[in-house]
Amino acid sequence: MTAVVEATALEKRYGETVALSGASLSIPAGEVFGLIGPNGAGKTTLVRALTGTTEPDSGTATVLDESPTAIDRDRLGVLPQDFSPPDRLTARELLAYYAGLYDDPRDPDAVLADVGLADTGDTWYEDLSGGQQRRVCVGSTLVNDPDVLFLDEPTTGIDPAGRRTVWRLIEELAAGGTTVLLTTHDMAEAERLADRVGLLADGSLIAQGTPDALVAEYGGSSRLEIETAADPEAFAELEYPVERAQSRSRTAADGTVSSSTPTDTLVVQDIGPAAIGTVVDALERQGLEYTSLSWTEPDLEDVYLELADRMERERTESAGESGEKTSDGESAADVTQTGETA
Repeated sequence: MTAVVEATALEKRYGETVALSGASLSIPAGEVFGLIGPNGAGKTTLVRALTGTTEPDSGTATVLDESPTAIDRDRLGVLPQDFSPPDRLTARELLAYYAGLYDDPRDPDAVLADVGLADTGDTWYEDLSGGQQRRVCVGSTLVNDPDVLFLDEPTTGIDPAGRRTVWRLIEELAAGGTTVLLTTHDMAEAERLADRVGLLADGSLIAQGTPDALVAEYGGSSRLEIETAADPEAFAELEYPVERAQSRSRTAADGTVSSSTPTDTLVVQDIGPAAIGTVVDALERQGLEYTSLSWTEPDLEDVYLELADRMERERTESAGESGEKTSDGESAADVTQTGETA
């Protein structure tokens, strides 16, 4: 299938900081491509390279078979991560302003309805809530009815109801043939919307595929978590491996990362829901107390965590071999010199 958006071996540095390191992707028409990765991985820099606002040091990028700097801008919709429109306008006036930049724009009121803000047209932009403002910003990318849509963290700050409105809108756009590239820290968002997902780390796309394929390859197995002080050896009679839970980092929808160390939690690997009863029986036979049982199947968040952990291990091993250390323990790709998250 012919690629609508394509990047080949893109490289970009800001001084000593490597923002992109051989990033390559290919997106066909009508596909929603989800770009995920930690802060500083290069997501925003990649979007900028694809939309012509950043010139890569090397490599090539095309959108609709044109250079990003040469394409007819009427065919693109772009929502930057940090977008600050004029706020002394009403929501309708704001969309009308952006609509006026194109030859054949859509009706601003129709766009407001698309983003679930039909009743806020006369409200000053500055008086809207943060989530409503972000939805107006999403609307500003739709006034020209674009063929290709670049959305850099489109639902940041939007409440759950508004987020689902934007999700449905993106699904409808894709169903109508619009090609969408979106970056997100929300794994549920990527899993729901994206036909394919790419994980960007240290400026390179280290894994790409459908959410199901990535989960099958990297997500691990189903697991049963037991909050109990019992020793793993107490489950020696079971045919399933049991181990103490390890500390894992969690990335929230706003991109913040937190680490939590499970307290008295055991994990039973490779176990289906039908076998949970055998674990409960083993606990009761031995008189072992437990606070809760939680069974989960692997999802895209597990893929993210596994690949992020793998990259961190490789980075640590590489630093150990070279004897290099940083003052704060971060890689160079975790910091940009532009003052913005890459």
